[in-house]
Amino acid sequence: MSESVCRPKPVNVASVPHRSPFRYPGGKTWFVPAFRKWISSMQNKPSLLIEPFAGGGTISLTAVSEHLVQHAIMVELDEEIAAVWHSISNGDGDWLAKRILEFDLTKENVTHELQKTDVDLKEKAFQTILKNRTFHGGILAEGAGFVKHGENGKGLRSRWYPATLAKRFSNLNQIAKDITFLQKDGLKIIEEYAEHEDVLFFIDPPYTAGGKKAGKRLYRHFELDHEQLFRLCESIKGNFLMTYDNADEVKLLASKHGFQTRLIAMNNTHHATMEELVIGKELSWL
Repeated sequence: MSESVCRPKPVNVASVPHRSPFRYPGGKTWFVPAFRKWISSMQNKPSLLIEPFAGGGTISLTAVSEHLVQHAIMVELDEEIAAVWHSISNGDGDWLAKRILEFDLTKENVTHELQKTDVDLKEKAFQTILKNRTFHGGILAEGAGFVKHGENGKGLRSRWYPATLAKRFSNLNQIAKDITFLQKDGLKIIEEYAEHEDVLFFIDPPYTAGGKKAGKRLYRHFELDHEQLFRLCESIKGNFLMTYDNADEVKLLASKHGFQTRLIAMNNTHHATMEELVIGKELSWL
């Protein structure tokens, strides 16, 4: 295994187009410039990108919007997040945009909406966006609760930008035809497409390796067999990138399976500079 540290100045995420409607823990906006560089380093332009743990979907949305790939398959097991991506792939982006613009955001109104149980898929998607934008840290996992003080003391409205969110959904409606969404187990999708040489994978699993607890706190489906994931990646005939928490257990897994690693600087949600681990077959481009 080749291991080195890539320590350029952390990406200013304000300079990167924000395409995801989610304010998502572990979001990958900061990684977009590195992803573009990875794609541009390839001799043959890939036709398909698969994101097995899609979450907020930033990388897939970037790849399709910027024509870096012809098509993306986004995979997510969480039913609330899945409702959003299902709705977009069904062509309901404009409906969600209109719903957001018309909604009067108060704690009473949000509580009323979230208490509804007999809802269709697009209404469930709207509930998910409400939670994501009004719950502390954007966290959707069990135990999360409303923002208290929020940004600049704005409370519940501190992350609610209806015009911006509506525009994102309308934009997503324009690229929906280039996205396939699957509510399935990401590991099974990797296994299914591993033999395809023209397929790229961007793999951003829940960070629970090495005893890390962030994944358990942030995500509903946090349990993952990390050894199995690395074993599957070894079988990939095309190419892949993984991003991981900088944990010794992960670096040992990468070494065991013959992958290269790099540390890349990022800013977390508290604006502190951290380093995340990037793993792949060949990382000389980074």
